[in-house]
Parts: sequence; structure tokens; C-alpha cells
Amino acid sequence: MYDIPTVREDFPVLKDVIYLDNAATTQTPSQAVSAMLDYFSKYAANHGRGAHRLARQSTDHYEDAREKVAAFFNMDVEKTVFTKNATESINLVSRGFSWKKSDHLIVTVVEHHSNLLPWMRLKENGVEITFITPDLQGVVDPDDIKTAIKEHTRLIAVNHVSNVFGSIQDIAGIISIGKQNGVKVLIDGSQSAGNMLIDIKSLDPDFFVCPGHKGLLGPQGTGVLYIKEPESVEPLILGGGMVNSVTIDTFKTEPSPAKFEAGTPNIPGVIGLGRAVEYVEELGVDLIEKHEIGLAKETALRLGELEGVEVYGPQNRAAVVSFNVDGMNAHDVAMILDQTRNICVRSGYHCAMPGIDHLGVKGTVRASFALYNTEEEVESLIKTVSDITSLV
Repeated sequence: MYDIPTVREDFPVLKDVIYLDNAATTQTPSQAVSAMLDYFSKYAANHGRGAHRLARQSTDHYEDAREKVAAFFNMDVEKTVFTKNATESINLVSRGFSWKKSDHLIVTVVEHHSNLLPWMRLKENGVEITFITPDLQGVVDPDDIKTAIKEHTRLIAVNHVSNVFGSIQDIAGIISIGKQNGVKVLIDGSQSAGNMLIDIKSLDPDFFVCPGHKGLLGPQGTGVLYIKEPESVEPLILGGGMVNSVTIDTFKTEPSPAKFEAGTPNIPGVIGLGRAVEYVEELGVDLIEKHEIGLAKETALRLGELEGVEVYGPQNRAAVVSFNVDGMNAHDVAMILDQTRNICVRSGYHCAMPGIDHLGVKGTVRASFALYNTEEEVESLIKTVSDITSLV
């Protein structure tokens, strides 16, 4: 196991708070921050737009980051596109895919809004949507997806890990079902990338998306999109940087990934993401996964033993634990945790209203874990929640 006290030194804010809101965003290690500062102080210039030394350095560092990210997930560099977040990645696919009226797609009720709204908007174009309902632990049965496939089904979109339940979906089985039926599959890895081992060439999805600012430990404003067949998707934005040739009559774009990255990209952010991915890889994703899941399982078990506390999600969960205290609003619980013990958790609908509605509640408290969290922090959370229950 990596040395957690040493790791925590790379995240200075952890000296002041118990940070358990990692499903929303993680803290960024000082090494990645330093890499971004180097860009601003040593070689800041635009990407791919100049022959001078600073432009070459900026471009080289940006493309080095792409290679690091592609290697981390075992996916082809030319199919690795940088976006500003998972939301933009999903929208790029939903708007760039060639949809026809009466086409059909499948999503689940337990998706983040970012993997719901882009597909729901397609109904305006005559696209039909089937919503798959999970069980009460947030687990989707792949057979339900298989049963929902129709003659004109074009796409299945599903999360790898639910940001509400912490449930882990059988994405390998779902991808296999898609292949057997000639249906493309998009995997939302927002809660699994950097937290769990992911081998894209082995899984072989058609699309994979994730943000840079969660398990990958990168800065906000960075995201990743893998497109197995780049020619099957049109770019969402047109402009500088993705052009091969232009006349007043027509234009031709560069091949992927450039064709999907019009305009000046988040150069320092991507460089920071590249260094953050290196950091994760140096520690070992397998060790990170074991540590985070261990903390989450212990938290779920011990919260469930408290009278008046209801815990949601399966026993076999990822690093997310949602719960409620009987008789208390989730936001009130979160505020008490923050104000009395400096414990930062998320409260509310978690940008997943249909999933929360499936539980029949008006929001939950969510504790989510990262590589730097400790047993002592779990103990503080449990004790404080226990104290809160005595107030009801």
C-alpha cells in the first residue's frame, strides 16, 4: 500500500478539512499544480499555431499529456479527444452522431443529468428513448437492456458507477450485448476513471467519457472522450485549430483528435491533467481502488448500524455512500457536519433527480472517498452522524 500520510502532504487543503466530496471533484496534487505553473511562467503560448520555441514547447507538452492519458486507459492516441468535462464529451457525441427520425436509444434511470439531458433533447428530432429502471440498490440488469433493444436501436448510454448509489454496472456485459445486436455503447466513467482499473481496448466500447477533475486528480475544465470510430461523429464546434483547408466554398477538417478540438484548448489544464494521471499511475490504480472501496464499505456498514440512519446502495459498492438521517433534511445534516467537524460532504439530488426519485426521497447526504482519505476521517464521520441522530 502507498503511504497515505506522505500522499496527503501533496494536498495542502487536507490540513484544514475532512474532504469527503470526491464524487463531485477531487483535490489536485501539488505536482499537477506545479506543472500548470510551469506553463504560465516558462513557455506559455498557443497550441499548434506557431513555429517559435514557446509554441513548440506548449504543443509538445499538450500532446505529451494526450499520450499519457491514452496510455493510462490503453486507448489509441488519435482516438483520445480532450474536452472541458464529461458533460461536453457526451454532448459532442449526442449532437455529432447521425440520428434519424424513429431511431431508438437506451439509457438508465440512475444516470447523472449529463448522461440524460443530451439524449432527452433528441426526442425533439423524433428519437425514441427507453429508460431502464435499476433495482433499489441502483444496479442495472443487463438483461433488461437486452430486452429493450429494438430494430432501430442505435445507442446504449450507461454509467460505470452511479454517483448516487455507488453501484457498479456490468459494463463488459452491456458492451457485449451492444456488439451482439449491432448497437453502439457509450460508457460514462465519471465515477470510475482513476478509481478503478479501466482497459479500453479490452472493454472495447464505442465511446468512453470522463472528467479530468475527479478520480484522475486533474484540474476543473478538463475532460476526456474516446471515440472508437472518429469518422462516425461530426465535430460539435468548428473553427481554428481543426482546419486542413478552407476556401470560400468549402472546408476540410483535420483527422481526429484535432477535428474535435476547435479553438484554443485549456492548455495548462491538460498539461496539469497529464501530470495528475502520472501521479495516479505512480501510486497504482489497483491500490487506490482497494483503499477507497475499503473505506466506503466500512462507512456504509457502520452508518447502517446507527439507529435512525438509512444507507442506500449495494454492499458491493464503489467509493460512494449515500444516506439519510430520519427526520432531518439532507442539507441540514451536511451543514452540521461542516460547521461542527469540518467534514465536507454533498447533499441533495447530486445532479441525478430520477435516480433519487427512484429511492422515494427528497435528496441524500453523500460521502465519497479518494486515495487520500483515512480510517480516522471515517471515524469522525460516523461519530458526528451518531451525534446528529441524538438531536432528532
